[in-house]
Formats: sequence, C-alpha cells, structure tokens
Amino acid sequence: MAKTTRVAINGFGRIGRLVFRYLWEDPAIEIVHVNDLCSCESAAYLVQFDSVHGTWTHEVEAREDGTGFSVGEASVGFSRHAVPGDIPLTDLKVDMVLECTGKFLKVAELNEHYVEKHGVKRVVVSAPVKEAGALNVVLGCNHDLLDADDVPSIVTNASCTTNCLGPVVRVMHETFGIERGCITTIHDVTGTQTLVDMPNTKKSDLRRARSGMCNLCPTSTGSATAIVEIYPELRGRLNGLAVRVPLLNASLTDCVFDLKRGTTKEEVNEALKKASEGPLRGILGYETKPLVSTDYTNDVRSSIIDALSTMVIDDKMVKIYAWYDNECGYSKRMAELVNIVAAKFITNTEPSFKYD
Repeated sequence: MAKTTRVAINGFGRIGRLVFRYLWEDPAIEIVHVNDLCSCESAAYLVQFDSVHGTWTHEVEAREDGTGFSVGEASVGFSRHAVPGDIPLTDLKVDMVLECTGKFLKVAELNEHYVEKHGVKRVVVSAPVKEAGALNVVLGCNHDLLDADDVPSIVTNASCTTNCLGPVVRVMHETFGIERGCITTIHDVTGTQTLVDMPNTKKSDLRRARSGMCNLCPTSTGSATAIVEIYPELRGRLNGLAVRVPLLNASLTDCVFDLKRGTTKEEVNEALKKASEGPLRGILGYETKPLVSTDYTNDVRSSIIDALSTMVIDDKMVKIYAWYDNECGYSKRMAELVNIVAAKFITNTEPSFKYD
C-alpha cells in the first residue's frame, strides 16, 4: 500500500478551501483535520459551494455535533481553536500542517505551535515568511532549493502575485538580463477589504477601509521585492504597487523592465512562448487571443502572457501583461508544493510533480 501523508489545515478561507479541493484528489495526501474559527456547518457548505469557482463535485455534509464533516464516504475532523497549538495534532498523528490563516508568519511561532509542541514534520504556509528559518518557494523558479540538505521544516508558497511574476522574471532575466523593473498588479478584492466603508480591523491601510465594491484602491504588494530571494542580484532594482479593483477573480500584473540588451516585441514574445512550451509548461501560459479577465477564472497556471499587449520601447524598455487566477493558480501550486514536500521529506518517495 502506498504511503500517505496525514495533513491538517489551519485556516479555511479562500485559499485553504481551494487547496483542500486540489489535495483531496491527490492519493499521496490524506486530509484528516481542518481548524477554523467559523462553524463546521459553514466550512462544509463553503468548500462545496463557491460563487466564483463553482460547485465541487463531491458531496460535503457537516456532522450535527460540529466535530467534523464528510466528503463522500470519507470523514474529516473539525475544530475551532484560536491558538494553533491547541489543535489536537499529536492525537491525530498529523505529519504536515498547512498554515492558511495568513496570521502566523513568524518562524518562532510556527515552530512553537506545530513543530515543538506536536512534532509536526513539515509546515507549508500560504503566504511568504520574511525571515530566516523558512524557505519561500516559487515553483518553476527556485524549487531546486528543495533538493538541498538543510531545507527548514517551514516552507512557504510565497504569494499569488509572486507566483505570477516569478516565471516572467525568470524568462526575461535569463534571456535578456534585467537592469531594473517596476510592476503594478491589478488585483481583485480580497477578504482584507471591506464591502462598505467601515473601519478595517485586518489591515492598517486606510484605503482598504473603503468599499471594495465601488473603488479602485491603490495599495502595497511585496511581490516584486520578494523576487530578490530568487534572484539576489536584482535586490533594490525591482519594486511595485497594487491596485485593488471591484472584481471577484482573475487579476493582471503589468510588468515593466529595463533590459541589459536591445530586443523586439517579437523576440520577447518568442522567448515567453518557448518557455511556456518547455521548462515552464503548466506554470507559464502564452495567449494570443484577445481575452479578458473572466476567461482566466479557474485557470490553474501561475501566469499567462497576454501576447497582444507586449511592448518594446526604445529597444530596452519592455512592458508585459500577465494574467492569473489569483486563487486557483496559487492554490494549485500550493497543492503541488505539498505533494513535493511530503514526498521528499516525509514518505521518501518520488513527487508527482517535477519541474525543470
């Protein structure tokens, strides 16, 4: 019988639920428990029915006592602990925790709650952890670091925009060389914004206290600066901003780079197309049709080039549009990262997903 990794998920929001859906189809992973502050009834309902991504093909029903829910014939435990260390991970013999709350992003607290208290072998986080002791991974860019001998127990899937930007930067930097760059992500609303104008308890950014339903909201993104963890030579030469827009799904990253050598629109597009068909197949897409944002809903690729929009100005300045389903693409990569981490560090088997 094939070895499986016992997984618990802490945080059952947009990403936690989508990762749950993808991992449920992975025979190497057994999801045994979910922890969230919501009711078990809400968790079961929302993982099956999704306004953006559609109804899941599996039937999900909550237990009347709130201690878990069923997915078909299988059963998943459920708890509502505010402190991660209180989740009964030891009793459940959990091998790996997916930390999807977005709240616990310090190495010390992740180790304390999961590794030290419960002996969890690996933690995969659905957000970047910006300090030593964690490895931020962008599949297709720096996943080779998972082959090192000293991989920490905490690994992250970086951010959705970093996953979109990373493959583009890889192609442009390795093919032409990037002198400097600036990105703007036109990003859909998230749970860190408010539906109507009201105080925002999740973020200190006052603009996120304004209605996400009727405003364009300039805000921050750490995606460009996070890329320097993959390409340290670009430190201080990449940055960017975000504009939150009143849409539910499918975002767009506007990338502008000054290159080290002259090029043409045709050469840039050819390099991106070649990468999408070769080493970045399944991660980077390339599209020549005049599509719009809704056409990319449920697209599981990290980044899709809008080839019609590519520009080259004065030989060395390049502008590239890259689409991404900021929920599905990111969640699919995280599910793949979980599979890889489980295979390499828990079951000592071959991962189902391999990238050049």
